[in-house]
Amino acid sequence: MGMGVMSSSRRGRSARRAPMAEINVTPFVDVMLVLLIIFMVTAPLLASGVPIDLPESNATPLDQEPDQVTIALDEQGFIFVDDELVEQAVLPQVLDNLAVSAGGQPPLVNLRADRSLDYGRVMAVMGELNAAGFNAISLVTTTPAPTSAPAPAPAAEPVTDGSEVGE
Repeated sequence: MGMGVMSSSRRGRSARRAPMAEINVTPFVDVMLVLLIIFMVTAPLLASGVPIDLPESNATPLDQEPDQVTIALDEQGFIFVDDELVEQAVLPQVLDNLAVSAGGQPPLVNLRADRSLDYGRVMAVMGELNAAGFNAISLVTTTPAPTSAPAPAPAAEPVTDGSEVGE
C-alpha cells in the first residue's frame, strides 16, 4: 500500500518539471572559430600548390572563370597540370584528355612559369597547348611592387664670390 502512494508522488513531481529548453552554444562557437581560422590560413595555399617566382607585369587582371586549367612550370622546368606532376612526353595525352572532358569548347588555360626559365621551354609548352586545341591561354604574372617617387634633388645654392651685385 505504501508503494502505491510513493509511486504516485513521484509521478506528480516529474510531471511538474518543465523541460530544459537551453542549449549551451559555447562549444559550438569554439569549434566554429577554430574552423574559421583553419580555413583562413589554408585558403591562400589552395590557389596554387606549386611555388613559382612569377615575372612582374603591369597588365590588368582578368576575371576568374569556373572552368579553368592551371599549368605551371617550376624553376627546374617540371610541368604541373592542376598541381599534378606531368612528364613532357605524356603532356599531349593529358591535354587531349582535358579537351575531351571539357566537352565542345576547351577550358581557359592559366600558364604559370617561373621567371628563371628559358623562353624556349615556356614556348614548347605553349606549342603543345596550341596543338591540343587550347587557344585561350592566360599568362599569369604578379603586379610589380609600388615604387616610391624619387626624392627631389636639392635646390642648387647660388655660388658667391664675396662681391655683391650692383657695386
